[in-house]
Amino acid sequence: MTEQCKIVYQGGEGEIVEKKSRFIATVAPVRSEEEALAFIEAMRKKYWDARHNCFAYVVGERNEFARCSDDGEPQGTAGRPMLDVLTGEMIHNAAVVVTRYFGGVLLGTGGLVRAYSGAVKAGLASSVIITRIQGVKLEISTDYTGLGKIQYILGQRGIRILNSEYTQAVRLEVLLSGELTEQVKTEITEGTNGQAVLCEKGKCCFAEIDGVPTILE
Repeated sequence: MTEQCKIVYQGGEGEIVEKKSRFIATVAPVRSEEEALAFIEAMRKKYWDARHNCFAYVVGERNEFARCSDDGEPQGTAGRPMLDVLTGEMIHNAAVVVTRYFGGVLLGTGGLVRAYSGAVKAGLASSVIITRIQGVKLEISTDYTGLGKIQYILGQRGIRILNSEYTQAVRLEVLLSGELTEQVKTEITEGTNGQAVLCEKGKCCFAEIDGVPTILE
């Protein structure tokens, strides 16, 4: 699994209008190609009266599944530009359907490309995009004399505390990316002269959501 990647945490909907044609972009997080196809079918049923329901999706850590469809628009004017926006933003595990209600005015090839690309960008702007990090949960146990040093080390690296417990001693839980784990453990051990007890509680995926470290399923 890659160390970090951008994913859609919460889907959204955006709309633009070009020469009276409505372009409605619906974005959803997906974890498999089956989920992507089911989402696309649901959008087709929801917008059954639209002229076009074009789609694009990317699934997998390295976008192993990347598909798109023009759904009747001129070849290369809808699906590919939509897919290019997702890959250009380096977003993974996401699907988007752009529904077009024709307004009676032809847009031309360039106009269609701009409209479908713009609609996807509007949909992403209304979604919650996060950076998913592969790492570990680390439990730190220390006495109060070592607390200040540990807080300083965590603060220097911008590591937020997930949970804390203050009794006769102090227990902290933090989330660390894989690349930082050994460095931080070494710094804490040296900074507390080996007095802090460090215990890895398992691997996990996490992200900062609204400034709060959150473990992802």
